Amino acid sequence: MRRLHLIPLFLFVAAVPVAAQIGVPAVGRTVGSVLEPVTGAIGRLDLPDVTAPVRSIAGLARDRISRLRDVLRQNRATMEPDERGDPARRGVVLMLDADDTALAAVRALGFGVRPAESFGNLGLSATELDVPDGMELAGALDLLRRTVPEKTFTADQLHFPSGGAAEDPAATGKGSSGKARGAGAIGTPVGMIDGGVGPSITVLAARGFAKGGPRGSDHGTAVASLLRHAGVRSIVAADVYGDDPAGGSALAIVRALDWMQGQNVPVVTISLAGPANPLLARAVAACSARGMTVVAAVGNDGPAAPPVYPASYRQVLAVTGVDGRNRALIEAGRAAHLDYAAPGADMKAMDARGRWRAVRGTSFAAPLVAARAAAAWDRARDGGRGGGDVRAALDREARDLGRKGADDSFGRGLLCGDCRPR
Repeated sequence: MRRLHLIPLFLFVAAVPVAAQIGVPAVGRTVGSVLEPVTGAIGRLDLPDVTAPVRSIAGLARDRISRLRDVLRQNRATMEPDERGDPARRGVVLMLDADDTALAAVRALGFGVRPAESFGNLGLSATELDVPDGMELAGALDLLRRTVPEKTFTADQLHFPSGGAAEDPAATGKGSSGKARGAGAIGTPVGMIDGGVGPSITVLAARGFAKGGPRGSDHGTAVASLLRHAGVRSIVAADVYGDDPAGGSALAIVRALDWMQGQNVPVVTISLAGPANPLLARAVAACSARGMTVVAAVGNDGPAAPPVYPASYRQVLAVTGVDGRNRALIEAGRAAHLDYAAPGADMKAMDARGRWRAVRGTSFAAPLVAARAAAAWDRARDGGRGGGDVRAALDREARDLGRKGADDSFGRGLLCGDCRPR
């Protein structure tokens, strides 16, 4: 049997606590056209095997370090460690809020400067800098921060999926063809930032933010199938992986968020995890300020692992997973705060070939919470209140688990408990 997960997660500092109330604007008319078809090879993001037994918490922590080393060793041409040892795009530094004086200083150090990229829907910009030949990324960041201390420089760290599927043929089957019990049709569009969605699921709009995207993947299709199962009619899919070995970067996710904001997508789910990144932090804050509800998985490296992002950003609804007996997954990671739990095991989801496969991981809990957030949007809009207070609506719906009140295992309760496809 293989190990449960092949997904490296990272070393970070904790973020600030629970998110503030999220206000939401009315859905615009810009969602609706397929910007790019979902094409290309199926299976870009294969789902790791989950038929192996879950290891101990200590074993998960040891595996995390091993996987981190492996992914860097196997992808030397496209990745290298940043100053904290986290995988990042090789030879690239992001500069925030560049100006002519700072750019002149950067060029004098031998860095290449690409044209600034504006994220007009978020009110942000970033400039990619090419590290001089022979200089390591960590050293480049140190040099830039010492020379131009008034500016923010960061590596473009990578984010990885937070779930896997069974490879045992006996665990693969037709699965559930209907909606979740009690789930009505949800009209509010839900965006997903992940791998691409396979042709078995029709999406409202799809766009790639990495080389070769949008391209159908197992992980992205699984997330989309769970949204559909939970009642979401309109899915807006951003592929941040394509066929790029260094896909899933912070910059790609920011580009996707900027596009989602321009499409007036009110709820976005992200089943990816990585380290803190200042550009992504600003993008998430900008989305929240403009009314978007962002939902993210807490990862699968166990409770001993450092907090993961984007789930740890205070504006994000952080989601963990439970099994069929509503027990917290032993491998569930942690964020700087925890909002909700949802089914993340003893369930099935669709792969890019349209097969229903047993899945496990916090990846698969996040879209179920996003579906309930979209349903709250529906109810508020029908009542003439715009998006309303999504968090308050979810709190009323959540079923308390564990000790009474909010806790570190289940957050403020279980959502979509009847949404598990079997």
